[in-house]
Amino acid sequence: MAKSKLRKITMAVLAPAMALGATVGLASAPAQAAVWNSCDQWGNTSLNGYTLYNNIWGSGAGSQCIWANSGTNWGVWADHPNTGGIKSYPNSKKVINKTITSLGSLSSSYNVTVPSSGAYNTSYDIWDTDYDYEIMLWVNYNGAVGPLGTSQGNVTLGGHTWTVYKGSNGANEVFSFLRTSDSSSGTVQILPILKWIKDTKGWFGNETIGDVQFGYEVTSSSGGLDFTTNNLTVSSS
Repeated sequence: MAKSKLRKITMAVLAPAMALGATVGLASAPAQAAVWNSCDQWGNTSLNGYTLYNNIWGSGAGSQCIWANSGTNWGVWADHPNTGGIKSYPNSKKVINKTITSLGSLSSSYNVTVPSSGAYNTSYDIWDTDYDYEIMLWVNYNGAVGPLGTSQGNVTLGGHTWTVYKGSNGANEVFSFLRTSDSSSGTVQILPILKWIKDTKGWFGNETIGDVQFGYEVTSSSGGLDFTTNNLTVSSS
């Protein structure tokens, strides 16, 4: 499954070039959106130290609307056709900007409500500041979706057991950690995962961690499906 870093780091600048045929319909965001909502392809805002992105980046996308009560309580309604390829990655982002060795802790708690149909993953997407490395943590997934790269086996880190995949999308290396059993809520200790990649595997050095994103990589959601982040916190020291 090819992944492009451009969908997350340069969308405001490259939006016209990245449209790739995606269209945004006239669907309305849910009524519970007390603070902000957007059906724009690249709609974004900052709330409570988090940046929210609608981020419809893939080819053949349909309609999608994002709503937020805060940076940590938000959701998406998406109606994307049952075709292959990722259509969007709506997400909430916290910027860290610390090297791995200078971090005392980096953790996140999540609580989501996701549909039983469609094709998607609920995932963290973690980037170094140079965007050379992408670390994905899939906490649940459904339908015809899969990670980039080849399996490196299972590992228990950060409070969860994951199947690890290592690959490249041509622009950056991608390390994907797929939780071996789906979870709709929990806490992930992210720093031990970064240290394992750095110290145990030697796949990168003392990188400066920039963005910690959390959201939904949606491949298909025909007829319209709701994805709700009931609560999300990202904290570091």
